[in-house]
Amino acid sequence: MQDSQEYKTKKAFFEKVITLYGRNVVVEMLEDRNIEIHKLHMANSNKSDGAIKKILLLAQKRGIEVIRHEKSALSRISKNAKQDQGVAIDIISKSYQRADEIKKLTSYRLIALDGIHNPQNLGMIIRSCAAGNVDGIILPKKNSAKISPLVVKASAGTLFKIPIYFCEKLEDILRELDDADIYALSLEAQKDIYNIKEGKKSIYILGNESEGVTPEVAKLSNEKLIIPMNRGVESLNVAVTAALIAFMRS
Repeated sequence: MQDSQEYKTKKAFFEKVITLYGRNVVVEMLEDRNIEIHKLHMANSNKSDGAIKKILLLAQKRGIEVIRHEKSALSRISKNAKQDQGVAIDIISKSYQRADEIKKLTSYRLIALDGIHNPQNLGMIIRSCAAGNVDGIILPKKNSAKISPLVVKASAGTLFKIPIYFCEKLEDILRELDDADIYALSLEAQKDIYNIKEGKKSIYILGNESEGVTPEVAKLSNEKLIIPMNRGVESLNVAVTAALIAFMRS
């Protein structure tokens, strides 16, 4: 039985919804009128203090629907009972889209993340890519940090300024993008990042500092690259690596 068009439309809508939590983050989202907001979620247990009053006032000014929940229900929405502070907000991000959309592009320069678990690193990577010469980031849902308040903070307001293409597993989408030049950053590579000639479609895969790019993902690359370093320095923070790649060309 095929899914109805109504179901597909609804599913596509909610795939673009990112739920964030915490009073400071919610205030930041509400104050930025460039950010489209779906709903505001509040725990019934919240006391009417300064932060909560400010949140409700901002929501009222923007005509945003406020839904009240028991604390346990709010925690299921935020998925972080210890840090949600009784508030969560649904953001509609047009820049957050399925990785299948990449297939529609005739040219691109992307950074793909493999096993980046640190939210601060993810946020800084987003910031560098948004500022540099990168057309988007491929972010798998498995084996990766999730979009969270820590990512928002580390991105310094750039989270929604660059396309983030989500997929379940990085290997699956890389297999489908077989017409692209796929480079895996590796300490074992012989060729450095400054000695390649990019084609119309390029993807750079970054792994975490401990293990690098996973073997399964590395097998799908066309070539392995290294960043040349001096004075016996063996490796760089992954966010620094992303920044170097982002500004490789003007």
